[in-house]
Amino acid sequence: MEFAIKNFKVGKLEGEKLVDGETMPLVLQPNSNNDVESLLVVLEKNKEWFKQMIIDKSAVLLRGFNVRNAEDFNDIVETIGWENVRYVGPAPRTQIHKRIFTANEGPLSDTIIYHHEMAVMKEYPKNVTFFCELPPSEGGQTPIVPSFKVAERMMEEFPEAVKEMEEKGLKYKFIAPGQNTQSYIGGGWPLFLGTSDPVEAVKRAKVESDIDMEWLSNGSAEMIFANRPITKVFEGRKGRKMWFNIVTLMYGKKFTSVTMMDGTEIPENFVKRCEEILEEESIEFKWEKGDVLFLDNFAMLHGRRPSLPPRKVLVTLGK
Repeated sequence: MEFAIKNFKVGKLEGEKLVDGETMPLVLQPNSNNDVESLLVVLEKNKEWFKQMIIDKSAVLLRGFNVRNAEDFNDIVETIGWENVRYVGPAPRTQIHKRIFTANEGPLSDTIIYHHEMAVMKEYPKNVTFFCELPPSEGGQTPIVPSFKVAERMMEEFPEAVKEMEEKGLKYKFIAPGQNTQSYIGGGWPLFLGTSDPVEAVKRAKVESDIDMEWLSNGSAEMIFANRPITKVFEGRKGRKMWFNIVTLMYGKKFTSVTMMDGTEIPENFVKRCEEILEEESIEFKWEKGDVLFLDNFAMLHGRRPSLPPRKVLVTLGK
């Protein structure tokens, strides 16, 4: 482990936070050579150490390595050796190179609400990794939130409500249109499920993602995500409860809703306070060209601030 850390210099970052004794994100910079080829050699020799570092620190930022494009980014991720996870969901994305996709292509003027990637799906990625190819001139940060801190504070302030939701489970509903719309969650059900065949869509929804579907007269589909958790404990994360849900993303929106499994409504003040806590615990920094940000998706939520164009941030999912 000592050998591995000598290959990097630990940097400082405007916006970093000390969370329970850990600096988040951990910033690793070149100790000598700053070219991608040298980085790949270091990662190849120390891949298990690097994977464990992401679990231990929850967020690791590589900065200053002259990562140029999607091809370089793909080489980094493949060198580490994660298995690719196919994205399933309503966010509009475009494949750029092999396992590399654009991050959410919704309007840059939109705020993307904090979430764990694919948290309500049957299979969700262990890691979410971002690469900044072109930082915006203003805004466009990807703020992150230590999930256990949100869980701790919500359990402190709403112990009975959290316990009730843990016992009952949550039910989300999402009306997916037949066509894509201009929204960061505006993908229609064909994009969501990767097929335009209604029969195949119903099958994929149930088998691959444990989603029930009900067809509406206008060609839209109501997608029902039943018996989802509000908190979750993952192995190797110090036994911490994570705020592994998308309540603030789905509550009270035009095409989405969330209740407890038995239909009990979630109090509005519960959701509003959760939104406040998420912001209070958030960590954000300005993207720089070539940044690569590794997130432990089991432990860290992420979102997106509005920005001016252009902004080009790419993403890949792994396990």
